[in-house]
This record gives sequence, C-alpha cells and structure tokens, in this order.
Amino acid sequence: MGEVAQDPLLVLQLSRSRRVGPVTYHRLIADHGSVQAALAALPQIAAAAGVDNYALCPLEVARHEMAQGRAAGARLVCFGDADYPAALMDLPDAPPVLWAQGDIGLLARPMVALVGARNASSLGLRMARRLAETLGEAGFVVVSGLARGIDAEAHAAALARGTVAVQAGGVDVIYPVENAALAAEIAAKGCRISEQPPGLQPQARHFPLRNRIISGLAQAVIVVEAAARSGSLITARNALDQGREVLVVPGHPFDARAAGCNMLIRDGATLIRSAADVIEALGGHMVHVEVDAAPEVLPGPVPAPRSLSEVAALHGQILARLGPSPLAEDQLIRDLAVPAALVVPELLSLELEGKLLRQAGGLLSRTA
Repeated sequence: MGEVAQDPLLVLQLSRSRRVGPVTYHRLIADHGSVQAALAALPQIAAAAGVDNYALCPLEVARHEMAQGRAAGARLVCFGDADYPAALMDLPDAPPVLWAQGDIGLLARPMVALVGARNASSLGLRMARRLAETLGEAGFVVVSGLARGIDAEAHAAALARGTVAVQAGGVDVIYPVENAALAAEIAAKGCRISEQPPGLQPQARHFPLRNRIISGLAQAVIVVEAAARSGSLITARNALDQGREVLVVPGHPFDARAAGCNMLIRDGATLIRSAADVIEALGGHMVHVEVDAAPEVLPGPVPAPRSLSEVAALHGQILARLGPSPLAEDQLIRDLAVPAALVVPELLSLELEGKLLRQAGGLLSRTA
C-alpha cells in the first residue's frame, strides 16, 4: 500500500521547521503516521529533548515559499508523490521536498552521475563530453551539479538526450553565474532540481547536501577528475554508502587534479576508460527499472527503531569516541557495540552537519 498523500503546504511546514532535517522528518512521519500528527507532536518532542520555547515553521513562511516557487515556474514534488524519484525513496535522508523546473519525467529514467574538477584539464573535459554523449545515446540520463568544469561539460553534452542538474541553492538561483545560459537550456530541455527554498543563495554547507542527491539519483557515480580533497570525493563516498557503483577515470600521478581519482581506484573503485566500461560495470546492458505485475510500493525509508532522544545519545557516543586523530570506521562501530545498520546512517547525518570528517581508507575524525 502506498504512502497516503500529504498536504504539500504542511509537508513544507514540517520540513522547514527548526531542527527537522531529512532523517528526522522521516522518523517523525514513521512514528506518528502523518504530517499533521508529526506537527502536533513536535513541540512536545522538542521540549522533552530540552529545547525551550520551540516553535514550528510559521504557516505563512511555507505559503511564501509556495508562492516563490510558482513565481519561478517551479513545481513542488513531495516525498511519496508519484513524480518523486524512485531512486531516492530508499535513502534514510531522502529530501522531503524537491523543487523542479523542466521535464520532471526525466527523474523516472535510469541515471548516471558524472562529476569532477571545476578547474578540469582539456583532456578531462573531452572525456566528460564523450562519456555524457555516449551514455545518453545508451539511454541514460546524466545527472550532475551544474558546477563549472566537468559538471558543465557533462550537462551540455547530454542536453539532447536528457540531463538533470541538482542545485545547492534555490532552483531559481544560478551558481556559478557563468552557467546561466546552460541552466536556462537545462530548464528548457532537461530538468533542474533543488531541495532548498526558491531564492536561497547557496552556502558551503549546502553543497555536501546536494552531492548526496546527485549520487542517490544515479545507478553509478563516474568521477572524471578530482583532487584529493574535493566535493567529488564526498559524492563518491555518498555513492558507496548508498549502495551505488563508483566508477573512476584514472589520471596521471603528477596531476593534482587526478589525485582523488587515483586514490579512489587504489581503495577499490572500478577503473573505467570509456562508456562501454560503464555499461559493462552496470551489468553489460542498458539498465532499466523493472516493474512487477503487482508492485509493492514501500512507504519510504525504514527508520532505525530508536527515538529521537536515543539518536541524540548515539550521536553523543560517536562524537565522544572521535578526536582530531583519525579512527577507522569499523573500529568505531566495534567500540560502540551498536549494530552497524544503526550507526552508519548517523555517521552520514553527523558528516552532513559538519561534525565529523571522512578520510581515505574509511577513517573518521571529529571536526575542530
């Protein structure tokens, strides 16, 4: 049985309320059964967690966001809607809402993500262009982040076949400005989406959030060029956590723009040289979404069987065991004596909140 349709205005109100991130949103819905019930319970939950004078997002703020979205020519897609991307439905931190401009039908097609360096080399740009064109001809929609460099090249090359741009700020806010013409073409021929309110200027913390949507939409994340510390590596780590393939174009050892790619290959990512390698890694043929005769529609991500207070306590235990010196993730899980299935989603939440850092080799450390 599918999820009961919710009032989009109330979905916005709950998702924009203070301290309600995507994971908390889904836990609230799972615990209380509906958006209305979750909104009614939230002030008491906040008080029990020690938050004084908690107030929900005002309904007028949600109405204003709806008006902004309509003025921008964008459509609101809520988790559980028929048009919501099925690929995101199994993520514990799936966006409760997405604003979309353009061809929303592309979100239902099989996708591959193509990401890489902003200051890409000419060879890197040529590789991105060839991969995007060939994968588009094979039936894949190319998803990326509308950044300069590899992202922009991939979007431009895939326009004729289908491309989706995931934006860090509002869907009507183009960043960087130099990609304004490309963004207009994507809105006309492809699709642009964002989980942020229209009009919001992107900030540094929004980019890791955007990256987990890019990887979540895709069956595989292809990294063309990436430095040792880059957003592309965050996207690749997200892909691994989400059970997606990570495919990497190797680079010269002396080129810093390829250091992250070579590191991913060293750590076990699949080396690719062409679109044929990508298709082979995905099963050797065009991947499609299979539909059963009587499909079972899941209501959404299955939450960890823990209350908000228990999750907060687990966050405290995780952070107490981490310091500036890196600790292996598997060692942390052993020290906590908590099932990995419960710990791993909370590690992602803490990373997205900027409270911990992931390093190569499965190492974790606490931010300063």
